[in-house]
Order: sequence, then structure tokens, then C-alpha cells
Amino acid sequence: MKTIGLIGGMTPESTILYYRFLNEMAANTYGSKHSCKILVHSVDFGEISKLQTEGRWDLLDDLMANAASGLEKAGATCILICANTMHLTVDAIKAVVAIPVIHIAEATSEVINASQLSKVALLGTKYTMEKTFYTDVLASKGIQTLIPEADDRQIIHDIIYNELAFGVISKESKVKYLNIIEQLINNGAEGVILGCTEIPMLISQEDVSVPVFDTTKIHAKKGFKFISQ
Repeated sequence: MKTIGLIGGMTPESTILYYRFLNEMAANTYGSKHSCKILVHSVDFGEISKLQTEGRWDLLDDLMANAASGLEKAGATCILICANTMHLTVDAIKAVVAIPVIHIAEATSEVINASQLSKVALLGTKYTMEKTFYTDVLASKGIQTLIPEADDRQIIHDIIYNELAFGVISKESKVKYLNIIEQLINNGAEGVILGCTEIPMLISQEDVSVPVFDTTKIHAKKGFKFISQ
């Protein structure tokens, strides 16, 4: 088993999920006493969130590239960015490291294609839903993406940043998400991408009538497959 590098802290709640999933996969693969070889560079989400709000993606590029470079020097053999939104910085990261950076949208598109679906809904932060860095990857794999209406995008975004980021799980917020998802299904969505690594804390497959794609679990699984080869 090789060593995996995680850029985490965006938020700590989702990084905990990655850590747990990776260790569970190691135990299931190699035996119950085994755990995963992981290096974590945990950033300050307060700093990240502030720079996002200010639109300072140039500074975020530098911050994430430095984190990735440090992981490579420490012995990581691949890198996972533990947040969908921060894949906006993936090109800056790839420019400074020689090891693979496993893209969450590419990993997710592989699973969607295996499910033989062509039109899916995307839930995530406003950055993930409104910018094209994520949907472009899906489109390149033949997947059409539906995103919620503007008001619904704001609701999804606010719940992520004000509740899920702090581990707050609200029944009221869950109902809001499910109503939005139902509307997207009515508009033709054949599946739903939980395109924020915190959303699986709130929504699971048992809540939804169409396939749900948990990007946190999909991404962790792809990373584990790489270090297990």
C-alpha cells in the first residue's frame, strides 16, 4: 500500500469522512488490523472561505499548490483535494507536482457512465454549480448536467457554509434539499450528484428515488484503488 496525500480542512467535517472511508477500505482489503497510509495537509477553512468570497482564486491557487507540493515532498504518491469546489485550483496544483492529482469530477463521471445515465442533477456550492470547471468534465464524458434555479442554489450554498461545514444536521434543511432534488427529477434528472463533500451528511440514497452519487465516497474509493495497485 502506497501513501495517499489529502488536502483537507475544506471543511474539517468532510476531511473526517475521507479519513474514515480510506481506513475502512484498508481494513476491508488487507485485514481488520490495517489502516490506510495517509498524509493530510489541513488548511484553514476560514482563510479559504474568505478568499473564495473575495474572488481571490489566484491566492487560492498558490495556497493549494504549496499544500500539494509539501505532500509530494513528504512522500505522497497521489493527491486528493477533499472538496469539490477547490478543484477550481487543480491546474495550479498539477503545475507544481509530478504525482497524479485524482479529479473528483472525473472519478464521479466514471461511475455515472457505468450506471448508463446521461442526464444528472448537480448539487454543491454556488461555485461548483455556477462555474463550468465541474460541468465541463461531465460534458466531456457525455453527461448532461442540470443545476437548480438561482434561489435554490443560494439555499443549497447557505446550508453548506452555515450548517454542514460545522457538522449541523437539520431536518428542515434536509426537507429543503429533497424538495429541490424532486424538482430536478421532475425536470428530467436521472440521477443526483452530491457535488459537495459535506452533502452526504444530510442526503443519502435512501432519501431519493433516483441514483445518488456520493462524490466523497467515490473520490476516496478512486484514491484508494490507486495506492493499492
